[in-house]
Amino acid sequence: MALSNEWFFPRESLADGPWESVVDSTLPGWQHTGLRVAELAGGSVALAAGDVERIVVPLAGSFSVDHEGRSTQLAGRSNVFDGPTDVLYVGAGNGLSISGTGRVAVAEGPTGIRKPSVHIPREAVPVELRGAGAATRQVHNFGTPAALDAASLIVCEVITPAGNWSSHPAHKHDEHVDGRESQLEEIYYFEAAPARGLSAPAGHDAFGTFATYGSPAGAIETNALVRTGDIALVPFGYHGPAVAPPEYDLYYLNVMAGPGEERVWLVSDDPRQAWLRDTWATKQQDGRLPYLPAAPNHGGDTR
Repeated sequence: MALSNEWFFPRESLADGPWESVVDSTLPGWQHTGLRVAELAGGSVALAAGDVERIVVPLAGSFSVDHEGRSTQLAGRSNVFDGPTDVLYVGAGNGLSISGTGRVAVAEGPTGIRKPSVHIPREAVPVELRGAGAATRQVHNFGTPAALDAASLIVCEVITPAGNWSSHPAHKHDEHVDGRESQLEEIYYFEAAPARGLSAPAGHDAFGTFATYGSPAGAIETNALVRTGDIALVPFGYHGPAVAPPEYDLYYLNVMAGPGEERVWLVSDDPRQAWLRDTWATKQQDGRLPYLPAAPNHGGDTR
């Protein structure tokens, strides 16, 4: 039987050295994906070369990444609700060092396959508005198969505006079914902030909610309030919804990879909820989206 929230990790509960959070194969039952998050104040963090590919994602701030004998400048953004950021993919076999000021995430995927490193500028990131009505969310597909030639990693980020639902309907990707479902671990890294255009008092507690439940692949149960820096892991099972309260916007970074030879992202909806997608055809998408630069009220305070 699954323990409630055993795959949920509050901010800094996975701290390791200079990293605020580290997800890797040292966690029991975790194999195919990794994530590191750090907050830098002009300092640097370094990662050694090895059989791991990485995507450097500025969450807030700008960074310089030294890799393969050169330096790549990431312009970044003021905060995660400021639209997409430029990112840097560093292929397996290469180390790197990140310096700058702000919060930065590094998605990781173990692999022996070498792919060339590439800088994806902000303007080249595919921005998708998914769903409709209160299920509208904004997806930045910088690390999906259509946008990036990686070995195993599939990475994207999602903005769910205040009052909306995402990771909805609940779905899974924990078994291989040709042409229908791929087997992928998934990491959710969360941030939350007062809704765009809303002034919140000092000491506010921005949060969202996130849920998982079991499938034939295994028992899992997550029912959590999620705040900036929190991480939920999905080794198997149905996951969703992720819900933003009416007063707070919710963000998450998704990192996926699995044991299959084909790098593909295919999901199966919970059969009891699959009909929900059909209702989107009669609804308009949320006119607040897309969120683009110069949000007036987030101001980098997503903590």
